[in-house]
Amino acid sequence: MKPAAKVYTALIMLFLFAPIAILLVFSFNEAKSLSVFSGFSLYWYKELLRDYETLNSVRNTLLLAFSAAVISTVMGTAAAVGIDKLRSRALRAAMDTVTNIPMINPDIITGISLMLMFVFVGRLFGAATSLSFWTMLISHVTFCLPYVILQVLPKLRQMDRSLPEAAMDLGCTPLRAFFKVEVPEILPGIVTGLIMAFTLSLDDFVISYFTAGNGFQTLPIRIYNMTKKTVTPKMYALATIIFFVILALLLISNLSDKDAEPGSAV
Repeated sequence: MKPAAKVYTALIMLFLFAPIAILLVFSFNEAKSLSVFSGFSLYWYKELLRDYETLNSVRNTLLLAFSAAVISTVMGTAAAVGIDKLRSRALRAAMDTVTNIPMINPDIITGISLMLMFVFVGRLFGAATSLSFWTMLISHVTFCLPYVILQVLPKLRQMDRSLPEAAMDLGCTPLRAFFKVEVPEILPGIVTGLIMAFTLSLDDFVISYFTAGNGFQTLPIRIYNMTKKTVTPKMYALATIIFFVILALLLISNLSDKDAEPGSAV
């Protein structure tokens, strides 16, 4: 690599990770200052543990993210298997296009349209309230689903087609052959899709903001409400914890893909 390319790469990496580094450092700041580091302390981490509303929003976020990730992984894997078995090129292209729409559609359009749909259905059935945890869960599954499909589908296309056929020749039912033969082959894609769905749901603000009901507040909405007044360094502490959790999930995802490469077990 040429020296100019190394300098350019270093500047890009600095630009990307400098804000995160500052966040990590000031989460251990003894004072409340955002510009002067007065000393190392775990004070803001202790304050975070005393903030019931923030911890409750973290619990809500994790519950929502885990539920959406599991549901979208199951549905996305089934959808990927169905798309992979399509023989019509035109139909497969149509399904690929439909799958891509939620990803390229702006979040604000998705959020507003889902909100209007939930309000319409709620009024149609005379519900007391149209928005709740369940509307948020449906919304999160909606935008997580395409990412799972796009992670599982390539693994299905890489798989040897004769494996499930050989299993059925040896006496397995189609369902048993799927779980015993196909699932282990596409498992890295399923795990990657699960992790991606979890992180996307964990991070979402716009769609959650439009589809959230009263009494259920996720962490991004909680932080947004705090910015109207002030954001204390305990949010830096929380962001630091989340950063390392996401980093761990990313490492697991990369190791999973590496183990699935041809010849990795040799």
